[in-house]
Amino acid sequence: MSAVPAPENPWLLPAALVAEPAGTRRRSTRDWIVDGVAFGLAAAYLVWAAWDLRQPQPTMTAAGPPPDWLYRVDLALGLVCCAAIWVRRRWPLTLAVLAAPVGLLSVTGGIALLVLLFTVAVHRPFLIAAAATAGHLAVAPVYYLIYPDRDLGMIGAVIFTGLVLGAVLAWGMFVRARRQLILSLRDRAHRAEAEQQLRISQARQLERTRIAREMHDVLAHRISLLSLHAGALEFRPDASREEVTRAAGVIRVTAHQALQDLREVIGVLRTGPAPDDQPAEPPQPTLADLPALVDESRQAGARVRLVDRVDDAPALPTGLGRTAYRIVQEGLTNARKHAPGAAALVTVTGRPGDGLTVEVVSRRPVAPSATAIPGAGTGLVGLAERTALAGGRLTHGPTDAGDFRLGAWLPWPR
Repeated sequence: MSAVPAPENPWLLPAALVAEPAGTRRRSTRDWIVDGVAFGLAAAYLVWAAWDLRQPQPTMTAAGPPPDWLYRVDLALGLVCCAAIWVRRRWPLTLAVLAAPVGLLSVTGGIALLVLLFTVAVHRPFLIAAAATAGHLAVAPVYYLIYPDRDLGMIGAVIFTGLVLGAVLAWGMFVRARRQLILSLRDRAHRAEAEQQLRISQARQLERTRIAREMHDVLAHRISLLSLHAGALEFRPDASREEVTRAAGVIRVTAHQALQDLREVIGVLRTGPAPDDQPAEPPQPTLADLPALVDESRQAGARVRLVDRVDDAPALPTGLGRTAYRIVQEGLTNARKHAPGAAALVTVTGRPGDGLTVEVVSRRPVAPSATAIPGAGTGLVGLAERTALAGGRLTHGPTDAGDFRLGAWLPWPR
């Protein structure tokens, strides 16, 4: 959705910001209700005014009943103005200008004329609406010459009419400004949602690219080992049966590990090779590096406890251990961001065949932090992507006790 710049003066906004162009949309249920209520009020006033003008002493004028021809003209003009309420959304300014002469002769169309002016104030800029209102006010003296006011007199009646027309104009401009504000907030919400989706998409792509670069080194190492052992068998045809069996076993294990690593990177596209001047990445961490990660957090002042219940940890695949390490790292980072000073519990359990379970529970802080560390809000998105590529599942959210739990299950084949 394209952004609409908000001008400094909301009273001079173009009509497109607060209403769609004429004839471009169907009337909604709310429009039908509003038009029906407006028509009902105008028609009720027409009936009452028509009845009052036929009385020997009308309450609305100082003179007696108007002549029959004037009465019929007044009633016809009032009916036309009431009917115009149903089409005023299509031609608001045109109908308001054509209705200005009606104010010279019509008593019965008073409420309908106010509705037409209110529509102009809602759908047109302030200067145009003010000009239309001034045109209606200009005919007021002539109107009060034909229908004198018994209580206020000429000057008082014109002043009272000006106040009524000014109130209608102000009300219409208020509705216009409110609609513009709602449209502006809606536009900002759409743009914020689109930007958030873009950030999430970029985070996923960056995470896939980073995983692809990590896996490149691992796969290159595995394949180089395969080539080395296969070359040894090729150039040593006189090797003993035990040596051939041992080399074949190493090739089989290495190939199995390479296939596991390759499965993690399937579907991950690399945007391009790393620049030549970029320094080489250090060796990637594994599950054995978790104590060092916890000690690093402790040295930074965090209260972290590690519970390691992994059976046969040396047999854990390298890629699986690296994923578990990244999950714990992200959990401790979030704990430092959102619950500084609170204790955190890291639990790692698993065995071959049952899978590996990683859980980071950040206790509820005793007091809120005065300074929060800003974050992009995409770290969990990257973890979910990494966990899905490993064939596992990631969960996160508050517990019943008010703590925050980040947990993951990763498949660990036998």
